[in-house]
Amino acid sequence: MKNLILVIKGFIMGIANIIPGVSGGTLALTLGIYEKFISAISHLLTNLKENIKFLLPIFIGMGLSILTMSNVITNSFHHYPIPTTLFFMGLVIGGIPMLLSKVKDSKEKKQKSSYLILLLTFALVIILAFSKELFGNGLGDVKLENLSILGYLWLSVIGMIAAATMIIPGVSGSLVLMLLGYYFPIINVIKQLTHFEYVFSNLLIVFFFGMGIVVGIVLVAKLIEWLLNKYEKKTYFGVLGFIIASIIAIPVSVYHDLGVISFTPSQIIIGLIFLTLGIGIGYKLGEK
Repeated sequence: MKNLILVIKGFIMGIANIIPGVSGGTLALTLGIYEKFISAISHLLTNLKENIKFLLPIFIGMGLSILTMSNVITNSFHHYPIPTTLFFMGLVIGGIPMLLSKVKDSKEKKQKSSYLILLLTFALVIILAFSKELFGNGLGDVKLENLSILGYLWLSVIGMIAAATMIIPGVSGSLVLMLLGYYFPIINVIKQLTHFEYVFSNLLIVFFFGMGIVVGIVLVAKLIEWLLNKYEKKTYFGVLGFIIASIIAIPVSVYHDLGVISFTPSQIIIGLIFLTLGIGIGYKLGEK
């Protein structure tokens, strides 16, 4: 039963990692497994058997959710872009109070450098969102077909970057992938695999991307643990800058990937309803 509960919690975390704006780290906090999750990864070899026993069901649940929910997310973006985009923006907005409480509760003394970190992360995300020339052929033009050896290695680097953000509370790994232009291509690869299309080439993509995620999680977990312990306030100010900027970056990134989106009064009304719903859900998920 304990393992089943961990699989379910991993499934919920997996859903978060494929939805732009939702943080897997935040959900791990709300599910009561974040500290143990980070500790098990950071000190994997210290107590290998117990750590694997704890982590394996979680990763199984995450894998199952990514395979089963990818089609749902893709279809939502393509068929209902405005409500879907506004819903994810609402999730981001709803998570801000949780981050503010983290900053407020931190015992570390507030310094001007904390605000500088916030501004720098905000500027970085905005630059990424509006640039068409960074990371491959542009945010909306990333191609995963016929990759070279360097292309596969770069895909592993992208996986490492995504992994790093997947486990930081308040930061969405899928949102980072969206900003870098790899979100929809990766989701499409998973969607094709579930339909057994281009199996060999897609398995290669998943393998290199997955290896990057595994290596990234292992390498970054210790750094995150150290940063949150030693520079908690500065770390959360950086996260806050990322989150505020992502409210602007989400619609920009969706536009780059999907192109021109038509607006109708009914879509805007439904979108505002979903925005409100997203804010409410994001707020509740951010509560301890």
